[in-house]
Amino acid sequence: MMICNKVSGGAVVSSLIFAAGCGTPDEQVMIPEKPNIIYILADDLGYGDLGFTGQEKFETPNIDRLFEDGMFFTDHYAGSTVSAPSRSSLMTGQHTGNTPIRGNIEIYPEGQHPLPDDQPGLARLLQEAGYATGAFGKWGLGFIGTTGDPNNQGFDIFYGYNCQRIAHRYYPPYIWHNEEQVFLEGNDWTNKEVYAQDVIQEKTLAFIEENKDNPFFLFVPSLIPHAELIVPDDTIWQRYRDKYPETPWINQREGAEYGPDLDPILYASVEKPRATYAAMVARLDMYVGQIMDKIEALGLEENTLIMFTSDNGPHQEGGNDPEFFNSRGDFRGYKRDLYEGGIRVPLAAFWPGVIAEGSTSNHVSAFWDMLPTFSELAGAEIPGKIDGISFVPALLGNNEAQQQHEYLYWEFHERNGRQALRKGDWKAVRYNVFQGDNPTELYDLRTDPSESNDIAKQHPAIVQRMEELMIEARTDSEIFDFQATTVSGQ
Repeated sequence: MMICNKVSGGAVVSSLIFAAGCGTPDEQVMIPEKPNIIYILADDLGYGDLGFTGQEKFETPNIDRLFEDGMFFTDHYAGSTVSAPSRSSLMTGQHTGNTPIRGNIEIYPEGQHPLPDDQPGLARLLQEAGYATGAFGKWGLGFIGTTGDPNNQGFDIFYGYNCQRIAHRYYPPYIWHNEEQVFLEGNDWTNKEVYAQDVIQEKTLAFIEENKDNPFFLFVPSLIPHAELIVPDDTIWQRYRDKYPETPWINQREGAEYGPDLDPILYASVEKPRATYAAMVARLDMYVGQIMDKIEALGLEENTLIMFTSDNGPHQEGGNDPEFFNSRGDFRGYKRDLYEGGIRVPLAAFWPGVIAEGSTSNHVSAFWDMLPTFSELAGAEIPGKIDGISFVPALLGNNEAQQQHEYLYWEFHERNGRQALRKGDWKAVRYNVFQGDNPTELYDLRTDPSESNDIAKQHPAIVQRMEELMIEARTDSEIFDFQATTVSGQ
């Protein structure tokens, strides 16, 4: 299998040809020069939270179809193990040793530390390549009017939650349409009338309709299934409300419940946390189905790449019970861990007529690869200072042409500092970085994907090389000081 690309200056400038041998007309599949790109990002969805990946306690038929009729990337990784740095990695094409936002820094009364405007991000690159760009959901990378404002980062339209703290609540008084507040009638932090994610979904579908005749990039960073655990009382809820044994989860902190003293950052109590979580994921599945139906109704299937993944592993907040659902699959760890359960996420790529139906790729990839991948498909110039590698060849099934990463790197600035690095099948993990001389753990993911057998003592030379790469991989940040000056006593 070959891919014939006509390129100029590193950017695709004409259609790609996908074929067994470029030049045989009846075997060629022409890929549009500027395909539509839809990237759906679940929030805190675990590797095992889909029917396709083994979930047996609730159903996700629409998301499963993306995997079943498209390509399943088995070894794909989030940018980080929490929201903001994971999204920063996605937007900048850089891992958390280099990306500007490496942790959650809150700005009050609303917003987070902003992305700078000194480097071209994903949306701006596609915008400059002639794409209509829209983001619908949760942002968390800079408040209105800052350099991190989604409009200043290349999105023509943003609709949703700018602040990830406010996004802890599904019934807020308002959300944002670019720089304007959109008030949700009946919501006032006490009364709950409008489920914000439903309104965001309506605008998402409208964006597709309005741009059906133009190339578009649609970023859908859903809130679901991030806590709080809450859903409307509708047919989806009725399907799950009495399905599981339950123990109510009570948040006794002041300001947790809806009322005049509500604190948005807290989570409301939930009577049936398991049923609520299942209904939330089912609602996300419904949204995905609606997007797919809209694309099909407009006749855009063969001109539209749809990707689906999650921003990190499953959460344990707000009464959620990931153990009950086996949300992390066979992996170790949860959100905020740098073991596989915290950062490995399922990725589906669906593109009828272009991506082989029912295919699987073991290509090792990460969020920072999305910028060069989408840029190549769009004919946009790919910046030089990125950590990502385009995996267009892998998408098209041409593994021989696919460039590989030397390594993938993560650092996490909470919980006393954490680092991880994957090189081939080797995975190094280091916790309590800020305490100084702590041992590096080593795992062979080929034989031990659950990271249950630390073999660092048996392979000191490999450990030393992994530690050297942990130092080499990162650059210092004045804002996000990691304090990682030594590893294992070096």
